[in-house]
Amino acid sequence: MSLTRIQVQRATTVSPWTRDFRHLLPVPKHFQNRQTWFDPITKAVRVKDRIKYWNVVPGDQICIRGDTRKTIHEVLSINKFTNRVYLKGANLHEGKPYKTPVNRSVHYSRCMLYIGEQIGKATSVGDQPKAISVFARRIGVRDPHWDPILHRWNWKRLILATDPYTPKAKIELPWPQPEERDHKEPNPLLDTTPEVVREITYKPPVFSLSKLLSLQSGATEKAYLRMLFNPSAIPLDTSAPMEVYLTKELSNPHSRAKKQARWQAAVKRKSTLFKKFIAQELRNINGRSIRDARAEAAFKYRQKLEEERKSEKKRRWLTKDRLAKMERKSKRKARKAERQKEKLSQLVLRDAPNQFIPGKSARRQEA
Repeated sequence: MSLTRIQVQRATTVSPWTRDFRHLLPVPKHFQNRQTWFDPITKAVRVKDRIKYWNVVPGDQICIRGDTRKTIHEVLSINKFTNRVYLKGANLHEGKPYKTPVNRSVHYSRCMLYIGEQIGKATSVGDQPKAISVFARRIGVRDPHWDPILHRWNWKRLILATDPYTPKAKIELPWPQPEERDHKEPNPLLDTTPEVVREITYKPPVFSLSKLLSLQSGATEKAYLRMLFNPSAIPLDTSAPMEVYLTKELSNPHSRAKKQARWQAAVKRKSTLFKKFIAQELRNINGRSIRDARAEAAFKYRQKLEEERKSEKKRRWLTKDRLAKMERKSKRKARKAERQKEKLSQLVLRDAPNQFIPGKSARRQEA
């Protein structure tokens, strides 16, 4: 499946996990053409320049290569189509309140992962050794594999070179751990108390087998529903539990057994209808061969199914809301036509020298 323009425009992600390698697919060139000035700019580097296994992910702490002050930044998000890493808290428009804040981004190759601190050597006699930050200058990928449980790709990040140099090599660098969510205390005025939640408010009724066998579910259900609106119509035993009368109403209509029963009934009805068409054509063969008669029956059968499908589609489309809307529209059209007819019937022309009405203008002149 090829990429879409929206997928490329929304490629910036805050997830540290790689679930697929769709970022290695080629991006069509026409995606970079903007239809209007309001469309976002779509950028993507060449496929051969993209990174397959990303070792710098959101949540990591990095240092920008070439920074003499060794400032540590936190990764906010990444874009695998442009190889850009966005830093947290670094605003390009800082001090300009009239501009929209934009996070600073650096290229993937300029990122050095922060490992930790080590005690450096004293520069002179009497000075105490200082703690020095250590960064990973090169990172390798080991044992990439698909995790079928978490549905993502996993691999080990190995440190191959550090800055400054350390004798330890090929140290595994752990992945960043997600921050724990801060669960606020519930508001007692808005939330339900645990005592109310644990309270048992429904007690299942005790069913009698003799009463269940004596009831007819279809007729009893309709009678019970009518009794709710008109209690004096049909007297029923109100002491009996509601579930006794509403077995069909309360049962799940989408259970596997019921769906299978409906499917089997539909297949049986289609088979019976097809046999009916064949028998009808074979009775009135009219000089045709049996093969032609069966073909004609099959054609009529398919035509009948298509008509049923269209009628069912129209029946589902004609909901109560649509019917009410169509009725209002027809009444509105009738009122509009009545107003136009009334305007035409009450139309009166003002007298003018260039008008002539046969039989009436002469009488007006005499008067």
